[in-house]
Amino acid sequence: MQTEALIKKQREFFRSGKTLDVRYRIQALDRLEQAVIKYEEKLYGALKADLGKSRTESYMCEVGLILSELRYVRKHVQSWSRDRRVLTPLAQFHAKSFTVQEPYGIVLVMSPWNYPALLTLEPLIGALAAGNCCVIKPSAYSAATSRVIGQLICEAFSEEYAAVVEGGRKENQSLLEQRFDYIFFTGGVNIGRLVMEKASAHLTPVTLELGGKSPCIIDHTANLKLAARRLVFGKYLNCGQTCVAPDYVLLEQSVRDEFLEYVKKEIRKQYGKHPLQNPSYGKMVNQKHFERVLGLIDPRKLVCGGESNIETLQIAPTVLDGVTEDDTVMQEEIFGPLMPLLTVNNMEEAYEFVRKRPKPLALYIFTSDKQTEELFLRQAPFGGGCVNDTVIHLATSYLGFGGVGSSGMGAYHGRKSFETFSHEKSIVKKYTWPDLPMRYQPYHRIKEKLIRMFVK
Repeated sequence: MQTEALIKKQREFFRSGKTLDVRYRIQALDRLEQAVIKYEEKLYGALKADLGKSRTESYMCEVGLILSELRYVRKHVQSWSRDRRVLTPLAQFHAKSFTVQEPYGIVLVMSPWNYPALLTLEPLIGALAAGNCCVIKPSAYSAATSRVIGQLICEAFSEEYAAVVEGGRKENQSLLEQRFDYIFFTGGVNIGRLVMEKASAHLTPVTLELGGKSPCIIDHTANLKLAARRLVFGKYLNCGQTCVAPDYVLLEQSVRDEFLEYVKKEIRKQYGKHPLQNPSYGKMVNQKHFERVLGLIDPRKLVCGGESNIETLQIAPTVLDGVTEDDTVMQEEIFGPLMPLLTVNNMEEAYEFVRKRPKPLALYIFTSDKQTEELFLRQAPFGGGCVNDTVIHLATSYLGFGGVGSSGMGAYHGRKSFETFSHEKSIVKKYTWPDLPMRYQPYHRIKEKLIRMFVK
C-alpha cells in the first residue's frame, strides 16, 4: 500500500475513537505480547543473521526487554490514562483543575539496525498504550529482523491500526514527506537532523534518540578489576554497536598499567583466546561498516585484539592505548569493538575533557570517591548513565531514557513512553456559583485591591 493511502486509512480509523478506550489498548498490548512469543524463535534466527547475536544475547538485550517493557506498561496503562487532579488557585474559586491524557493520532516510528527488534517494538508499545495508530519503519540494514517484525505486526494488528513499511532510503523519504502527528526516530545524528527538518514542515513534534561519544571515566579509587569486567561487557556487547556503549575511556595515569592488564584478562575470560571463533561473538552489520571501523585502528597504538575476518565481518575486541584527542578514532562515534584509552592526571582534567565536547548520550564513572561522583553527576551534561557500571540504565522500565543536545531530545521507557506519545490537556472546570465580580470591567480601586489579595 502506498504510504499516503496507508496514513489516510489510519487517520480514518483513529477518528473512529476506538483507540481512546483503554480496554482496547490493553487488548492490543496482549496481542503484541502473544505475537512476540509466537515469533520468538524467528527473531532469534533473524538477529543471528543480521548481527551474529547469540540466542542468550538476543533474549537478554532484545526479546526479554521487549516482554518486560510490554508487561510493565500493560500493568500501569489504566492508571496512567486517568484524569489527574491538581490544585486550583484561590483566585479561581469555585473550580476544579485536572489534566486529560490524549493520544496524538498517527505516529511514525523509525528504528535502527543495531537493536532492530528492541528499538522498533519498545516505542511501539508506548505509542499503542497512549492510544495512537502507528506506522513502523525498520532499518533496511537489518533486513532479516525487519521481515520478521513485518510478519509479527501484520498478524497482531490490522494495517489501519499498526503497519510496517519495509524498504530503504526511498521509503524513508516518502514517509517523511507525509504529515504525521508525532515522529519517533532512533538513529544517527545526520539522519536525525533530516527527520527534524522534514517534521518542521508540518510542525510535527519529534523524539530523537541519537548517539555520540559516550565517555567512561575511571579514577584511582575505583575497583579496577570490577571496572574492567563491566567495561568489557558494555563496550563489546553487540560488538560495540550499541548507542550507549562506552565510546572511549578516560583513565587516571596512576592506575593505567594495572587497569590495562585487567582489561586484557577480561577480554580473554569473556570471549576466549580466539574471539573470532567464539560462536556467541557477533559481527558488523555490513561490509561498509566493517571497513569503516577497521579504518579507525592505529596499528602503532594497538595493544590488544585487532584481528578481523572479512568473510564473517568480524572484528575482535580491540584496545588502543596512548590515544589522544586528535586521533582518528576520537573524531566520530566508533560504533564498533574498539576501546581507546586516554590518560589524565586527575579527575578535574577528565571533567574538563568531557565538558568541552558535545553532550554525550551516556556517561559512566567508576569511583569510590563521593566528590568525584557528584562532580560528574551534577555538573557534566549527558543523557543518562551509571556509577560503577555500564549500559544497564537502558534496561529498566522504571527510568526514562533519552539524550540531550546533539545526542537527542525526549525520553521513553515505562511511563515516559506513555507520556511521550500523549498530549496532556490542562482543564479548569468552573462551577456556576459563585461568580466573583472582581475580574469584570468596569475596574475600580476596590476591585484592584481584591485582585491583589487573591493574585500574589
